[in-house]
Order: sequence, then C-alpha cells, then structure tokens
Amino acid sequence: MSLRLILGAVALTGLAQSALAANPDVGGAPMFETKNIVENAVNSADHTTLVAAVTAAGLVDALMGEGPFTVFAPVNDAFAALPAGTVETLLNPENKAMLSKVLTAHVVAGDLKLADLRRKVGKDGYANLRTLSGDTLSVRFRGDKAMIYSESRNIGTITIGDVDQSNGVIHVIDTVMVPK
Repeated sequence: MSLRLILGAVALTGLAQSALAANPDVGGAPMFETKNIVENAVNSADHTTLVAAVTAAGLVDALMGEGPFTVFAPVNDAFAALPAGTVETLLNPENKAMLSKVLTAHVVAGDLKLADLRRKVGKDGYANLRTLSGDTLSVRFRGDKAMIYSESRNIGTITIGDVDQSNGVIHVIDTVMVPK
C-alpha cells in the first residue's frame, strides 16, 4: 500500500471521527445524527420526562417520521419547575389532547440550526416561529445566547444547540414553553 493511500485513509478516518464528534452529548449520552429524534432522546438522562410525555401523548411515531423537525426539548428540571401536579395531570389519559398541544408547541417544521435562527432574527431583533400546535415561539439573541419566548410569556434559553438528528435538529432548552 502506498504512503499516499495510507495518509488518505488516515485523513478520512479523522474526518469521520470529527464529524461524529461534532454532535454534542445530551444527558450524558452521545447523540447520533444517523438516529431520529426519538431514538436519541430515549438515551438522554436529562429527557426522561419528555420521553414519557411524548409516549403518553401518542407522538412517538410522528417524531420518528421523516420530518424535518426542529424540537426545542425541555430538560427534566424544566418540567419539575412547573407548578406542583402539572406533569402528573398532563400525563393522565383524559388530558392527552392538552399534553399533545403542550408538546407540539415545542416543535417547528424544518431543520433550523442556530445559524438559521440568527438569520431569521436579522435586524428586527426577533423571529416568530409557527409551531405544530399552531402557537408561536419567538427567538431572540442576547450575544451568543439564544432565548425562546412562548405566547404565555415563558422565557427559556437554548442550553445545547444544533444536536443533529436524521430527521431534524434538537435544541435543548431549560424551560417548558406553555402555549396559550
């Protein structure tokens, strides 16, 4: 084998490793851009409440679908910060429609990376995004920090952005976006 072929193979291996390393870990687990939103989320220790809620709402198949989707994924602490009993109430079967609305208020059609969101914000200082629930999320930037606002005036921060998925992108957020 020639030195040129060996160096080429080493360079390709390095590129493959750096491409895999580009996706951040979430909840102590690697996130693979070859897996879909649900397949990755179930491995995140920070998203067990979200996964339970998605399952209870019957949204697993939808979020495993082709997409692309942009998901603003609240961590467990975000759900824990809701008023006492809220999560338990939403998880009751009779509240499935309300739970579905809350969850789909975190999902936007398309694959919107942080750079895309920054472009949308542009000179106006904010961008409005229509969610799958029909609600609106607003995005603003404070320096490099991306802030998310719900119609109910919940304010969240993207704590981990640009987590690529096979069917979109996840941005981890620290607040549950409560729709109107």
